[in-house]
Amino acid sequence: MDQSELSRMNNSPFHIDATSLRGRLLRLHGHRLFEAVVIAVILLSALMIGANTFNLPGWWLGVLSWMDTAVTLFFVLEISVRFLAEENKRRFFANGWNVFDTLIVTVSLVPIPESELALLGRLFRVFRVLRLISVMPRLRVLVNSLILALPQLGYVLLLMFIIFYIYGAIGTTLFHEINSGLWGDIGISMLTLFRVMTFEDWTDIMYETMEVYPLSWIYYISFIFLTAFAFLNMMIGIVVNVLQAEHARQERENE
Repeated sequence: MDQSELSRMNNSPFHIDATSLRGRLLRLHGHRLFEAVVIAVILLSALMIGANTFNLPGWWLGVLSWMDTAVTLFFVLEISVRFLAEENKRRFFANGWNVFDTLIVTVSLVPIPESELALLGRLFRVFRVLRLISVMPRLRVLVNSLILALPQLGYVLLLMFIIFYIYGAIGTTLFHEINSGLWGDIGISMLTLFRVMTFEDWTDIMYETMEVYPLSWIYYISFIFLTAFAFLNMMIGIVVNVLQAEHARQERENE
C-alpha cells in the first residue's frame, strides 16, 4: 500500500481513530450521568430480584423477563465500554473488580429457561447487586479495607477461638449435669458461649447455673469481658486502621 492510498484511508469519513474512540469511551465511562445510570440499573436489577420472590401474575413475570434481558444487555454494554476505554487490555483484567464484573455479566448471559444450570444462573443474578461495590469508589474502599484486614483479623479470631475452646471445655465439665441441651459437649458449649457473647438471653443461662454454682457468674462475666469487649474492640481497631490507610492510599492515587 503506497502513501497516497494510506492518506486516502486516513481522510475517509469511515476511518475511526482508535485513540479518539478510546478517549470518548473513557470520558463516557467517567461521566457522572453515566455512573448514575449504571447505579440506577443495578438498583433496578435488585428490585427485580426481590419482585421475583412474590407470587405475581403471569403477565408481570413476562414483563420482568423482558426487563431482565434489557438489564443484562445494558451490563454487557457498560462492561464493553470499560474494556474498550482501557488502553492496556491486560491491565483491565489485572483489576479484581473488573474480573468480578465480567464474570457476573458473562454468567447473566446464560438463558435461564432453557439451561440445565438455571438455578446457578438465578443465583448469579442475585450477585449482580454486588456490582454496586465496583461502581461506587467509596464502597470499594470499604471492601478493600476489609480484605486487607483479614490477615490481622485472622490472629485475633484464632485467639478468640482458643478462648472459646477453653471456656467451652470448662462449661461442659461444670454445667453438663445442669442442662445437657446447652452444655452437652464442647461443640454445643461453644455455641452456647456464642449466644452469651451476643447477649441473647444470656442471663437466663447464667441464672440457671447459679442455682447450683452461685459463683458461676464469674465464668460468664470474664468470658463476656474477653470476647464481647476486648476482642471485638481489637477487631474494630484493626479495621479502622486499615480503612484509614486505604483512604490515604486512594487519595494519593487520585492526586
